Amino acid sequence: MDWHDLEKLTVVKLREEAHEKGVEGVHGKDKPELLDALAGILGIEKPHEELSDKGVHDKAGLKLQIRALKVERARFLEAHDHKSLKEVRRKIRGLKRQIRRIHAAAPVVG
Repeated sequence: MDWHDLEKLTVVKLREEAHEKGVEGVHGKDKPELLDALAGILGIEKPHEELSDKGVHDKAGLKLQIRALKVERARFLEAHDHKSLKEVRRKIRGLKRQIRRIHAAAPVVG
């Protein structure tokens, strides 16, 4: 069993597995907590997230990358380089998606 197999399980199945393996307080945990607990017991390594692979961990760093890509986009627009323009637009869109994921995963303070 690997990390992706664990992710496919429902919360109910994860609780059953965790209870069988001796994890305490399984009914008070949500899916990410159960996944981490089971992975620790079974010795399964959690795959790295996309953001850590690129070396950027915050919205400010991603926004700096977007600003730099927008300068390139303007240059490609003037040069009528449609192939490069498409690649830059796709990168910008991907970075914006990462920002939204970071924002959605951020804890609510208040």
